Amino acid sequence: MIDDRRLSVLRAIVEDFVATSEPVGSKALVDRHHLGVSPATIRNDMSALEDEGYIAQPHTSAGRVPTDKGYRLFVDKLAGVKPMSTAERRAIHSFLDGAVDLDEVMGATVRLLAQLTRQVALVQYPSISRSKVRHVELVGLSTTRILLVVIAETGRVEQRSVDLPGPVTDAAIAEMRAKLNERVVGLPFVEVAEQVTTLAESMPVDDRPAARAVVASLLETVVERHDERIVLGGTANLTRFGADFPNTVQPVLEALEEQVVLLRLLGETQDPDSISVRIGAENTVDGLHSASVVSVGYGSKDRSIATLGILGPTRMDYPGTMGAVRAVARYLGRILVEHDA
Repeated sequence: MIDDRRLSVLRAIVEDFVATSEPVGSKALVDRHHLGVSPATIRNDMSALEDEGYIAQPHTSAGRVPTDKGYRLFVDKLAGVKPMSTAERRAIHSFLDGAVDLDEVMGATVRLLAQLTRQVALVQYPSISRSKVRHVELVGLSTTRILLVVIAETGRVEQRSVDLPGPVTDAAIAEMRAKLNERVVGLPFVEVAEQVTTLAESMPVDDRPAARAVVASLLETVVERHDERIVLGGTANLTRFGADFPNTVQPVLEALEEQVVLLRLLGETQDPDSISVRIGAENTVDGLHSASVVSVGYGSKDRSIATLGILGPTRMDYPGTMGAVRAVARYLGRILVEHDA
């Protein structure tokens, strides 16, 4: 186990390297940090950190740089994330408060994250399967066709055109609408199926075929996967970090073009209070072994509905990035869930 003094040296090396992108020598540590030990002790500590794989010397006679193992220890030992400044908090409010529908909220969120972190931002659309039903609307398009509209608590809207086996009256549509909303409003989508399977039998005999068609379409909406959509922004930010990616940034850009890869990067929806940081080779995606991904779930205090995060080089401001990701996730959760609770 690394002792506190060597951890302080490692922390100083990480902070300096992130700030300057230059290998850090013992003299720089003495000049910039009040470590309370002699230069000789710092050199000994750096040698020990190198032997243990936390730092490395990229060139002869050069200073040291953190390794993935060093970054991991640095992140694991963080006392906390960097708090957002007043200006940053104001930016979050101004970016997100003006959005009027889900697409605008997602677009504003990804732009905001990219601007705050100067990295690539990824925001997963809310998973309908982890949301609750706010309202079900039935709109008659003709005597034999109905538009089914399902609105989630997050503002997500799913709609389907339902072909009916025979004509149906406006009064029957109104009755179906009322019965559906009575049974499912406020329920998680995963519980909808068991509440609507007998709905058709509660309708007059002549209207039951139409009701069965509507219920079947509703169940298709509920069981389909709707969480495989991710908004990506700030890809151009990678060009600022060309030197941080060995040889070329091209493999990173190619990986980001694949939706399956993006879903894997964000992983399973996480606890809103648990920030995930995957560094370098901890990313299982080929081409991203020189990148780090910081992600967190968003939703209510005890339930995530999706995930957001950023991707950038391993040489990143982890405390600041983690703080920005968490702050945006919390505010997004309040907009989509808590305001509608």
